[in-house]
Amino acid sequence: MILKKWEALPASMQTEAVKPYYDALKRKTLSLILKRLFDVVVSLFLLILLSPVFLVLSIMIKADSKGPVMFRQVRVTQYGKTFRIFKFRTMVTNAEQLGTQVTVGGDSRITKMGHRLRKCRLDELPQLLNILRGEMSFVGTRPEVEKYVARYTPEMMATLLLPAGVTSTASIEYKDEDELLANTDSPDEVYVQTILPEKMKYNLDAIIRFSFLGDLKTMVRTVTAVLKS
Repeated sequence: MILKKWEALPASMQTEAVKPYYDALKRKTLSLILKRLFDVVVSLFLLILLSPVFLVLSIMIKADSKGPVMFRQVRVTQYGKTFRIFKFRTMVTNAEQLGTQVTVGGDSRITKMGHRLRKCRLDELPQLLNILRGEMSFVGTRPEVEKYVARYTPEMMATLLLPAGVTSTASIEYKDEDELLANTDSPDEVYVQTILPEKMKYNLDAIIRFSFLGDLKTMVRTVTAVLKS
């Protein structure tokens, strides 16, 4: 994983707000290479190892509610590129037509099986496919939908220097995000105006402090947090 040259970045990222983060990552070439090698080897290994789990969960999802096993949605990753994320479906099939694009506590759109999957974050397992394809990484800023990325400040655009991730320090600190949005009249606006800026402080700090070892520590912290919940 090598950063593009500065002049090859999208125009929206060639700003003074992004430059310090770009310069910080440019000094971490070895860590970036190790990060991608780790992503490829471990995601491939886990996809093979967990294939029986994928099968069992798929059957349980189909038995619990009507609809496809996978939920596919357009998200934004490195350099502002869009991709379709893989997740086990945890909501009713027409969920996006019934509410916002953020999930709130006690969301009636979530299925019974969906509650179980979300509690253990098993709905994220299919993202191993996105990691193997290079669309995501194990650690990085969670991929947002396009309408939220459109609300990014110039500094927030720096998070698009690296691929989106399955987990991050922000994800750990805001693991109960849906509960924070449960009692709001406008979850979308509260998310963009309040929660997103706070999460981005963690994400931007992670870019400045980026290291391959730091990624491994974040993964261990994530597993610990899931087990505790």
